[in-house]
This record gives sequence, C-alpha cells and structure tokens, in this order.
Amino acid sequence: MSGATADATGGGTKAYAAVDLGASSGRVMVGRVGPGRLELTEAHRFPNRPVRTPEGLHWDVLALYAGVLDGLRAAGRVDSVGVDSWAVDHGLLDADGALLGNPVHYRDARTEGVAERVWETLPAAELYAATGLQHAPFNTLYQLVAARGTARFAAARRVLLVPDLLTYWLTGEQGTELTNASTTQLIDPRTRDWSREVADRAGIDLGLFAPLRMPGDAAGLLRPEVLEATGLDGPVPVTAVGSHDTASAVAAVPAGSERFAYICTGTWSLAGLELTGPVLTEESRAANFTNELGLDGTVRYLRNIMGLWLLQECLRAWGEPELGGLLRAAAGVSPLRSVVDAGDPAFLAPGRMPERIAEACRASGQPVPASPAEVTRCILDSLALAHRRAVEDAQRLAGHPVDVVHVVGGGARNALLCQLTADACGLPVVAGPAEAAALGNVLVQARRHKLVGGLAQTRGLLARTQGLTRYEPRGGTARWRAAEARLADR
Repeated sequence: MSGATADATGGGTKAYAAVDLGASSGRVMVGRVGPGRLELTEAHRFPNRPVRTPEGLHWDVLALYAGVLDGLRAAGRVDSVGVDSWAVDHGLLDADGALLGNPVHYRDARTEGVAERVWETLPAAELYAATGLQHAPFNTLYQLVAARGTARFAAARRVLLVPDLLTYWLTGEQGTELTNASTTQLIDPRTRDWSREVADRAGIDLGLFAPLRMPGDAAGLLRPEVLEATGLDGPVPVTAVGSHDTASAVAAVPAGSERFAYICTGTWSLAGLELTGPVLTEESRAANFTNELGLDGTVRYLRNIMGLWLLQECLRAWGEPELGGLLRAAAGVSPLRSVVDAGDPAFLAPGRMPERIAEACRASGQPVPASPAEVTRCILDSLALAHRRAVEDAQRLAGHPVDVVHVVGGGARNALLCQLTADACGLPVVAGPAEAAALGNVLVQARRHKLVGGLAQTRGLLARTQGLTRYEPRGGTARWRAAEARLADR
C-alpha cells in the first residue's frame, strides 16, 4: 500500500514494525508515517502451522517467534515495534517465567462441554450481563477451566495472551493488553477492568494475569539478545497496540462518519458496529453479539462468523487450486442456489470441509454443490448472507443505523465476496485496506510519537492514502430476504 511520496527520512517521518499474526500466517510489516503520509510494506511473511500432538492441537509459538525475529531483521531500522494477533489463546509460564509447553489452539476439543459446566454456577445470562461476551466454546475463561487439574496448570504462575507472550520474549516485561483481555470473558466492558465477581465464581485466580496495559502504553525495550539476533541498534521501544488484531483492524477502518458498519474478513468474519458503550441486553445475548473493547473508549459490538476459514479448508482439501480462476468460475454459478449457516459451530473443526458443506445442504433439502466452483459460490453466498444478518441485527439491537459497510482485512481483496455483501446488505461496501490490522498497529505506535491524533484524524489519513474500492448494491434485497427465510425454516 502506498501513500504520498515524501522522502523516507525527511519531514518527521518515522518507521514502525507491526508484528501481525493471523491464524494461517504471520507477517512483519513496516509502516512509515509522516505529515500526510502513511505507507506500509511487507518485510517478512511466514507460515503459522498448528501442530497436532497426542495431547491435542497446539500453536507452534517457537516457530512464530523465530519468524518475528527474522522479520525484525528484514525490517531494518525502526522507531518502535508493536505486536497483535488472534484472541483468546495464551501461554502458561512457571515461576521462573519459562513457557510450560506450546499454547493450545482454540480449535482443540478440550473445551467441549466446559461452558455448560461453568453455567451451573454462573448462568449464561448472568455471565453475559457481567462481561457482554458472546458464547464461544473457546473463550479464555472456558480454556482455563478446562486446564484445571492438569499438571501444567498447577505449575503455572502467569497467563500471557499470545501477543503479550511474544512481547515478553522481546522485552522481558509482562503485561496484559486491554483489547485482547476483553476477549477472555473476564473483563467488565463498562468499567474496562477485570470482573472479579465472574473470576471468583468461575474459580479463576486473576493474579495469574499480568497488569493491564492500554493501547499506546510503553511495553519495554528490545532485550540485548533480541538486538543481537535482529541486527537492530538499540534502544528500540516496544509499544502496546490494539493487540487483538480485530481491535487494530477496526482502528484502521477509513470511515468518514460514525454511521458505518465494519466487517473484518479473514479466517473469521467479524461483523458489527463501533459504539461508545456496551449492549448487555438479553436480546443481544440471544443474538450472540459480543462487546469487545477498542481504542479511545470504544466498544466493538460484533458477531463472529466462520469467515473465509470455510474456503481456506476447501482449498486445502482440493490441493490448493489457483484462487483467481476458482472465483471467476464461482461468479458464473447460479446465485443463492444453496446456502449454509456460516456461523454454525459444526464448521469450527478442520478437515473434510467440502463434504461437510455438502452434507449440510443435503440435510436441509437444498441442491448439493458438486464442483469446487459450486462449493465456493455456496460459501460466498452464505458469508454474504451472514454479513447481512449481522449488520441488520447490530443496527436493531444497538439502535445505531448505518449508511455504509466497510470491509477490511484479507477478504477486501475478494471482489466477488465484497459485491455479494453489498447486494445482500443493500448498502454500499467500501473495501480496503486489506492489511488493516497492521495499519492499525502502526498508527497506535505513531500516536506515541504524536505523529497522528485520535481515530477521526487517523481515519482521514487512511482514506487519503490507502487504495479503496467501492461496491454499489445491485438487484434489491428481496432474494436475500427469501434465502434468509429459507435458511431460518431449516
């Protein structure tokens, strides 16, 4: 992505390394920020390959850390570093600060049935009223309850969420960044602090967590060993950013007013609104909306949708065919021929995704997609339909109407998905930036040097410097309403 063409070393321009870890890959991006300037280049990209052992599914966090060091070496001189990643997962440290095994993957089966056990002492309605977090079987709260009774958990003296763990390895200092902490189901979104009542009733010791940090706080300096490994000249500060990648991505939505919805697309689709306070009603809980914390006192009111994970798993099963040709073929398939519930937890686990989609269509009496193009069109139609439901439900539940939908993240590059989302929502879609999480990460670091201001100013800078594409809705929403009703009947 490129913006203005000011000299890289002049005009007050500074360089920031954004470590941005996704569920399928990690990257180190370098952002250059100056007066009227915002540029982002990729220094290094590396795979994120979960590993299944006899004990379950794990993240290979050592390989990720090696990728981060390689990326910082490739980045060259930077004025600060920030780390963001996916949410809920964490590492356990012993009394010496050593990691007790690789973090468990949120798709691991260890949390099956745990939520129901927690609800026996902390009913779901009370839990939502206290934390505002949607029900997801992998929330950190349930992971910690599932780990109780294990030797590893008994030895644990600290819990660090994934970006906080990497920040600790980079700096030697421990903290818990707030936007990611808000996904643990242990934060009260009204006070923006730990919910001690929830922790006590669930049997969780909040002393396991390091002190809370806010986006923009200092998080330490790169350790001498890190400087040596990366070839960087110190001191290099590390800045706490919106360390939940969705928090960083929403901060990089290039909106011109408050009347917008966003869809952060990638492995997941996170669709919702930016609000000034949480929505904690029983109706909101029944609709499975979550209240996660964002920058500048905001709340990310959103629904989790399975996202492009569905397509990623199909591509893996098909031997990784060329995506562009597959999308062109999918565009020629009859629209809304078959749809599935893209939020169904039945699609959460990896493996056999084309067959599972076909089985869902067969069980609901719809035509069964046979070819890769038909399966792909089913997935994209289903995602657009889920986007429509989330955007409409969020407006109704929050009393917050919108005029435009912003699609950011990797899915912003998928023109067919963006057009279908505009058609389904009956609203214009503005697509981009694709690397929104990294840009939001960079902009929080730039705030610390006072190169940018609050969200309104940074969003204006994004709108001026990033390549955006606008999709207008076509054909009315009647056929989407019909498909929605058809799916609801099943």
